[in-house]
Amino acid sequence: MIKMIKRMLFGAALVLSLSGCATVPYTERQQFMMVSEKEESRIGETLFHQVKTDSKISPDPDMNALVREVGERIAAAADKKDFKWEFVVIEDPTANAFALPGGKVAFHTGIMPIARDADGIAAVMGHEVAHVLARHGAERMSQQQALSIGETALMVALLGRSPFVREGILSAYGLGAKVGVLLPYSRKHELEADRIGLILMAKAGYNPQAAVAFWERMLERKEGGGAPEFLSTHPSDKQRLADLKGFLPEAMGYYKKAQNGSRLAQRR
Repeated sequence: MIKMIKRMLFGAALVLSLSGCATVPYTERQQFMMVSEKEESRIGETLFHQVKTDSKISPDPDMNALVREVGERIAAAADKKDFKWEFVVIEDPTANAFALPGGKVAFHTGIMPIARDADGIAAVMGHEVAHVLARHGAERMSQQQALSIGETALMVALLGRSPFVREGILSAYGLGAKVGVLLPYSRKHELEADRIGLILMAKAGYNPQAAVAFWERMLERKEGGGAPEFLSTHPSDKQRLADLKGFLPEAMGYYKKAQNGSRLAQRR
């Protein structure tokens, strides 16, 4: 039976090995991809339409204008002209923002008091646009597809075994897949988006140090505890702050270049 399972999983691995690869901008990390950019953007467009249908868009013209201005500057820094960028503010008291494939970004009104100003908004926006630029959504979808193939192979290999044995093995497989693949990749995505987000906001002319200040305010606002970091899809706030500070020197280099370029443009 062990040999059969190995053969089935090897076959699944062979199928996955024939899938495409991509490279994350700035970090140069290799990604496993089973989803095309066109398909990814189409999914993002559909989901964003649903979000706008189900949500109340903020009627505040100044808030929407500020988020749109910051978003457009950071999108320009991301340099993905084929994306149909769109930025909206949703009436929701939770301190949250999210991005969907293809350049769709939404801010909750609840995060605005913590962001405070354009630099704070840029810290959040840079992170969300970084998720889009790095195609984290497509990578997650690809991982899910890969796990489905692996689980199907296991189910075929376990045909004829007792229900007790079959359920035990499949349960163990599911937990191992979640902890060993999905959650670590989620933490990796978050840290990668933090690093790339700092670079994008810096290239757009926003001070990357504002990102550290933003997360410090988030830490002050956070109440109670959550899941341990090793079982969380996000790094702990304290670890995130430490990593952000480590990414700052690289981002400040881009910020200085942006400032110098702005001064040269003004002289002309």
